[in-house]
Amino acid sequence: MNLKTRNKRNVDFNMSSMTDIVFLLLIFFMLTSTLVSPNALKLLLPKSSGRTLATQSVSVSIDKELQFYFNKDRINISELEGKLINIASEEDATVVLNAEKSVPIEEVVKVMGIANKLKIKMILATDPE
Repeated sequence: MNLKTRNKRNVDFNMSSMTDIVFLLLIFFMLTSTLVSPNALKLLLPKSSGRTLATQSVSVSIDKELQFYFNKDRINISELEGKLINIASEEDATVVLNAEKSVPIEEVVKVMGIANKLKIKMILATDPE
Protein backbone atom coordinates (compact mmCIF):
# COMPACT_ATOMS: atom_id res chain seq x y z
CA MET A 1 0.00 0.00 0.00
CA ASN A 2 1.38 3.34 -1.03
CA LEU A 3 0.64 6.03 1.62
CA LYS A 4 1.48 9.67 0.91
CA THR A 5 1.04 12.61 3.20
CA ARG A 6 -1.02 15.49 1.99
CA ASN A 7 0.87 18.17 3.92
CA LYS A 8 4.42 18.56 2.82
CA ARG A 9 6.78 20.18 5.27
CA ASN A 10 8.83 23.12 4.19
CA VAL A 11 12.40 22.96 5.55
CA ASP A 12 13.41 26.50 4.53
CA PHE A 13 14.30 28.95 7.30
CA ASN A 14 13.57 32.65 6.87
CA MET A 15 16.45 34.77 8.24
CA SER A 16 14.98 38.22 7.58
CA SER A 17 13.52 38.64 11.07
CA MET A 18 16.80 37.52 12.63
CA THR A 19 18.80 40.10 10.68
CA ASP A 20 16.35 42.82 11.75
CA ILE A 21 16.96 41.96 15.39
CA VAL A 22 20.73 41.92 14.91
CA PHE A 23 20.70 45.36 13.26
CA LEU A 24 18.50 46.80 16.02
CA LEU A 25 20.88 45.45 18.66
CA LEU A 26 23.86 46.84 16.76
CA ILE A 27 22.29 50.31 16.62
CA PHE A 28 21.38 50.14 20.30
CA PHE A 29 24.92 49.24 21.39
CA MET A 30 26.49 51.86 19.13
CA LEU A 31 24.31 54.58 20.64
CA THR A 32 24.82 53.53 24.25
CA SER A 33 28.58 53.11 23.90
CA THR A 34 28.97 56.80 23.02
CA LEU A 35 27.16 57.77 26.24
CA VAL A 36 29.52 55.79 28.47
CA SER A 37 32.73 57.74 27.87
CA PRO A 38 33.31 60.41 30.52
CA ASN A 39 34.52 63.92 29.85
CA ALA A 40 37.86 63.38 31.53
CA LEU A 41 41.27 62.01 30.72
CA LYS A 42 42.33 58.50 31.65
CA LEU A 43 44.07 59.10 34.97
CA LEU A 44 44.98 56.84 37.85
CA LEU A 45 43.04 58.53 40.65
CA PRO A 46 43.58 58.07 44.39
CA LYS A 47 41.19 55.78 46.26
CA SER A 48 38.55 56.99 48.70
CA SER A 49 35.53 55.58 50.50
CA GLY A 50 33.67 58.92 50.53
CA ARG A 51 31.30 59.80 47.75
CA THR A 52 30.08 63.23 46.68
CA LEU A 53 27.63 63.72 43.85
CA ALA A 54 27.38 67.01 42.02
CA THR A 55 26.49 68.18 38.58
CA GLN A 56 29.76 68.53 36.72
CA SER A 57 30.11 71.74 34.80
CA VAL A 58 33.89 71.80 34.29
CA SER A 59 36.67 69.29 34.65
CA VAL A 60 40.27 70.26 35.48
CA SER A 61 42.81 67.46 35.18
CA ILE A 62 46.48 67.10 36.12
CA ASP A 63 48.44 64.16 34.74
CA LYS A 64 51.68 62.64 36.00
CA GLU A 65 53.78 64.92 33.74
CA LEU A 66 52.18 67.91 35.54
CA GLN A 67 50.26 68.97 32.44
CA PHE A 68 46.99 70.76 33.12
CA TYR A 69 43.80 70.15 31.15
CA PHE A 70 40.61 72.23 31.15
CA ASN A 71 37.95 69.69 30.14
CA LYS A 72 40.05 67.97 27.42
CA ASP A 73 42.05 71.01 26.27
CA ARG A 74 45.67 71.31 27.43
CA ILE A 75 46.42 74.64 29.12
CA ASN A 76 49.09 76.30 31.27
CA ILE A 77 48.48 76.91 34.96
CA SER A 78 48.58 80.64 34.22
CA GLU A 79 45.60 80.30 31.84
CA LEU A 80 43.52 78.37 34.36
CA GLU A 81 42.37 81.37 36.38
CA GLY A 82 41.09 83.13 33.26
CA LYS A 83 39.07 80.10 32.25
CA LEU A 84 37.64 79.66 35.75
CA ILE A 85 36.56 83.32 35.92
CA ASN A 86 34.04 82.57 33.15
CA ILE A 87 32.71 79.64 35.19
CA ALA A 88 32.49 81.69 38.39
CA SER A 89 29.72 83.83 36.91
CA GLU A 90 27.41 80.79 36.71
CA GLU A 91 25.29 80.12 39.75
CA ASP A 92 26.06 76.83 41.48
CA ALA A 93 29.17 76.21 39.34
CA THR A 94 31.16 73.13 40.30
CA VAL A 95 34.65 72.14 39.15
CA VAL A 96 35.78 68.53 39.35
CA LEU A 97 39.53 68.20 39.91
CA ASN A 98 41.03 65.00 38.49
CA ALA A 99 44.58 64.76 39.80
CA GLU A 100 46.58 61.62 39.18
CA LYS A 101 47.77 59.85 42.30
CA SER A 102 51.46 60.61 41.67
CA VAL A 103 50.93 64.40 41.32
CA PRO A 104 52.56 66.41 44.15
CA ILE A 105 50.05 67.91 46.55
CA GLU A 106 51.41 71.42 45.87
CA GLU A 107 50.01 71.33 42.34
CA VAL A 108 46.61 70.25 43.60
CA VAL A 109 46.62 73.01 46.22
CA LYS A 110 47.46 75.61 43.54
CA VAL A 111 44.35 74.70 41.57
CA MET A 112 42.20 74.56 44.71
CA GLY A 113 43.54 77.96 45.78
CA ILE A 114 42.51 79.50 42.45
CA ALA A 115 39.01 78.06 42.83
CA ASN A 116 38.81 79.23 46.45
CA LYS A 117 39.84 82.76 45.46
CA LEU A 118 37.06 82.81 42.84
CA LYS A 119 34.58 81.23 45.31
CA ILE A 120 33.95 78.20 43.09
CA LYS A 121 33.00 74.85 44.58
CA MET A 122 35.64 72.24 43.81
CA ILE A 123 35.44 68.46 44.17
CA LEU A 124 38.50 66.22 44.16
CA ALA A 125 37.73 63.13 42.06
CA THR A 126 38.72 59.75 43.47
CA ASP A 127 38.19 56.10 42.59
CA PRO A 128 36.06 54.01 44.97
CA GLU A 129 37.95 51.60 47.22
